[in-house]
Amino acid sequence: KLSAREREQGVITASAGNHAQGVALAAAKLGIVATIVMPKTTPEIKVAAVRNLGANIILHGNTYDEASEHAHTLASQTNAVYVPPYDHPLVIAGQGTVGMEILRQHPGYIDAIFIPVGGGGLIAGVGAYVKALEPSIRIIGVEAEEAASMKLALAAGKRVKLQHIGIFADGAAVHQVGEETFRVAQVCVDEVLTVSIDEICAAVKDIFEDTRAIAEPAGALALAGLKQWVKRESATGLELVAIFSGANVNFDRLRHIAELAALGAQREALIATTIPERPGSFRHFCHALGARAITEFNYRYADTDKAVVFTGIQLRHGEEEKAVLLANLRDKGFDVIDISSNELAKTHVRYMVGGHAGGISNERLVRFEFPERPGALLHFLNQIGDRWNISLFHYRNHGAAYGKVLMGIQVPRRDEVDFQSFLAGLNMEFIEERNNPAYDLFLR
Repeated sequence: KLSAREREQGVITASAGNHAQGVALAAAKLGIVATIVMPKTTPEIKVAAVRNLGANIILHGNTYDEASEHAHTLASQTNAVYVPPYDHPLVIAGQGTVGMEILRQHPGYIDAIFIPVGGGGLIAGVGAYVKALEPSIRIIGVEAEEAASMKLALAAGKRVKLQHIGIFADGAAVHQVGEETFRVAQVCVDEVLTVSIDEICAAVKDIFEDTRAIAEPAGALALAGLKQWVKRESATGLELVAIFSGANVNFDRLRHIAELAALGAQREALIATTIPERPGSFRHFCHALGARAITEFNYRYADTDKAVVFTGIQLRHGEEEKAVLLANLRDKGFDVIDISSNELAKTHVRYMVGGHAGGISNERLVRFEFPERPGALLHFLNQIGDRWNISLFHYRNHGAAYGKVLMGIQVPRRDEVDFQSFLAGLNMEFIEERNNPAYDLFLR
């Protein structure tokens, strides 16, 4: 579709996923200069793949939207042709060929097709093709909970721009779906589901165990949604298809994914149990757990009267088994809390040593997220400064696009207004933990 003059001017696009590699490959085949703008948080494996195809790479911004804005600016300055990653009829048609392949290669009837959603190009293309030929097949989109722009748009009847998005599933993280993709989706999409990070990680594991292929988080969205839908509908005997859309994952990130996969698949429970601080009580607690496999125990002496044990327990029958376990422990006199869904516990507390801090006053507990790149931790600390004393600090590199830090900061009451202004002025995501049982039981 490019004229001879447009080929001479080259092409430019923005992408944090497969589109970048597709444009780079096509440009190389046609002998066209290609420039790809990618967010700074893009996994190195994706950047390397595009670079190996001969494209010029520019890293700009922390999200796809910031990279896209910069790419449009460069296109206007250089007269390069901008190739949209999803919001164009020809791009949508190209992505729709996935639907054509599914219908041609699947031998029988299909009840539903589950499709990952970012900007909406894939679901618009597949949905339009499939509904034209087999309108009874349900088209179900799947988004990450922290980047659910299509679900909100369909509910509102218009495109919605999210103020903040999470980029765990970075290949499908956009603030706003495309104008054309939304128009098509309104006609072709039956439903959009959202899935948690834990559910995504569980789907990555399922794909690996079934095919020995390692999906990136965005690539596993569809399977995560399929599993959620099957459980919700108590569905059996149906022909369901999930589109596995990407395998661009950094090896270092697999550790974090593996740790969350068991929780997402409900194969592990995390519990906080209070026991008497006296000889034999720990053995009594272990006896109460029975013959279950223990994934971890964390304990440190902190009080003469009681102790709190952080325990990971392997499950075979999911929520039902966990409910029975908690009930049994409570029947035997243990004060136990389920912290399997507690982000503070999963991300920080289970990896920390120490215990309760005596003599610490006015401590405020805050979780921060910042773009993960070389020097990012030092830059974060420079932003925090030294106005208030840091009483707790935990950081662990997950190989993800964003780093996560847990901080305890001693803030006198007279500084409350200044502290809130300080937090607001950091220009980064943060959550102040108040009344979190994981903090109260293990750290406060």
